[in-house]
Amino acid sequence: MSEKNDTEPEEGLDAGSEGGEPDAPTEGAGTDTEPTETDTAGQVAEAPPEEDDEAAGPALDEDVLSGEEADLLIPVEDYLGAGVHIGTQQSTTDMERYIHRVRTDGLYVLDISATDDRIRMAADFLSTYDPEQILVTSSRQYGRYPAEQFARAVGARARTGRFIPGTLTNPEYDAYIEPDVLVVTDPIGDSQAVKEANTVGIPVIAMCDSNNTTRDVDFVIPTNNKGRKALSVVYWLLANETLDARGATPTYGLDDFEGGI
Repeated sequence: MSEKNDTEPEEGLDAGSEGGEPDAPTEGAGTDTEPTETDTAGQVAEAPPEEDDEAAGPALDEDVLSGEEADLLIPVEDYLGAGVHIGTQQSTTDMERYIHRVRTDGLYVLDISATDDRIRMAADFLSTYDPEQILVTSSRQYGRYPAEQFARAVGARARTGRFIPGTLTNPEYDAYIEPDVLVVTDPIGDSQAVKEANTVGIPVIAMCDSNNTTRDVDFVIPTNNKGRKALSVVYWLLANETLDARGATPTYGLDDFEGGI
């Protein structure tokens, strides 16, 4: 799979907007930092730090919608309370179309209506796959539990923590698997999984913050992908909407995705 911006989207997914080489992210202060990931070329890429959900400041008085009459999956206050809209202090060209405004403190604010809409679209797409052929990954600490709960809810497979090189590309590896679609928590932290998905030619759905590039991503869900509460809410909604699109009744609540929060 070559650069996604130069090809047609696969299987109904749309590629990210045009972007060049990824910029090295420089995040604001976080509570803890993820270990570095080593790619197949031996280069080390450090994932941006996790975000303390309380560190981003007041969230309930934000202007976060491109339209006043948005029909959202949950009340806008619930999105705001989880900090789903809180971006970073950097924005890539790829993510410009998902950004609603910039706060006075320099943080980019994501468009919640776009997040909500693309959760629905991603769920519709995932519902067309056999559940066990969906793979979800999260190297980020705060994304691991909700990603695993998403897998349990929809019947998918999860690989959280460090993604072992060769998982998708080396048939001789004991834990080798052949999924049909990949969901990642962060294209930076999950870069090894994204690279291998590109190599074997399966589509990639990625939760992308304002600082992500989308060159190797087929479908973007714009969201704060560093906050604990934000990841819990987005994975919960994605699971419920996927089940609903299959005609199944969701049985998990948000509490089931929050773990030790």
